[in-house]
Amino acid sequence: MLLPRPVKAVVFDMDGLLVDTEAVVFRAMQRAASRIDGELPFAIFQRMVGLPRVSSDEIVVAHFGEGFDLEAWSEAVSAHFDEELSAGIALKAGVVEILDHLDALGLPRAIATSSNLESVRHSLGPHSLVDRFHALITRDVQTRHKPHPEPFLLAARALGVDPADCLALEDSHNGVRSASSAGMMTIMVPDLLDPTQEMHNLCVRIARDLHEVRDLLEAQRS
Repeated sequence: MLLPRPVKAVVFDMDGLLVDTEAVVFRAMQRAASRIDGELPFAIFQRMVGLPRVSSDEIVVAHFGEGFDLEAWSEAVSAHFDEELSAGIALKAGVVEILDHLDALGLPRAIATSSNLESVRHSLGPHSLVDRFHALITRDVQTRHKPHPEPFLLAARALGVDPADCLALEDSHNGVRSASSAGMMTIMVPDLLDPTQEMHNLCVRIARDLHEVRDLLEAQRS
């Protein structure tokens, strides 16, 4: 199935779509939990994927209960994450290839992420990818976060393209909800979350990876 409309711009999520950070964050949280003789089940972490920091913190506090030291937890998670970050975060399959293809097509692209600008630079900078995007819509410039449509609406505005003519690429449920409610053609590329029936209903396609998305864009031109 081809896309319903010609694509005039592409908006990417970052964590779990461009870089393999979600798995790294989960490992960092597990290590932090073990330091307080606690456990963080994968099902709890899955609820945090695609959410801004403040919402994730609420889930953590509710899980560990009264008296939980959120500040100490956050410092421990950050320390473990930075340790792995220093070793380099791997790109997801097909990232460079799809960006090369968008260059060939002359299509503008943006990132709409719940991470801050510093995280974007740390994750994408070592791969020399930051400058390959025409707009970075990080949580620093958002007043409402995913699943609200604002991040994707801001991305469309920054690119000067109608949201309906944008293709949004997401790996999380809340990201899909955000992109779809912004009126974008949405493709889910699953990472740690499996697509539910809701995701199938909101997306124009569920893709195995960015290679498949690149092939779809190529087929759209044929």
